[in-house]
Amino acid sequence: MKDIGRELEEAREAMGVSLEEAATDLKLKPSQLENIEKGDRNAFKDVFELKQIIRDYAKYLSLEYEKLEDEFNEFVFEYTSKIPLEEIAKANEERKEEKRDIMSPYTVEYKRKFTFLNFLIIILLVAALGVVSYIIYDKFFNQEPVENNNLSYYIKGE
Repeated sequence: MKDIGRELEEAREAMGVSLEEAATDLKLKPSQLENIEKGDRNAFKDVFELKQIIRDYAKYLSLEYEKLEDEFNEFVFEYTSKIPLEEIAKANEERKEEKRDIMSPYTVEYKRKFTFLNFLIIILLVAALGVVSYIIYDKFFNQEPVENNNLSYYIKGE
């Protein structure tokens, strides 16, 4: 990671671009670029974000970003392959326990229970729909013909 940072720093200095100017152009904080140039991976919580910043920074400096991405991927592989399996299992267990404590509908998926109240509401809605439908049908479609003798008066002219 330090090699990647050193290469980025040398390219930036060779172009005559200040750290603040590069950060402004990339819409980043100067401290983020400074940490990348120092090779401080621990300053970033998300490895994928770090990889994207390195990629964008390399493009900005007109470097071969694919080469730097490959170097970064090798670094990540070496770093993660040195983590003991016990620590990974422990982190997974801690993560599962944290999930149980969170009761947000955005982070934990849970099934809604179909209660008697829901069933009763559905039955009442269906019954109300039936009553309204019957009233409409009776009002508009079930009429007896009406004789209108007054109409003949107007037609004959009497």
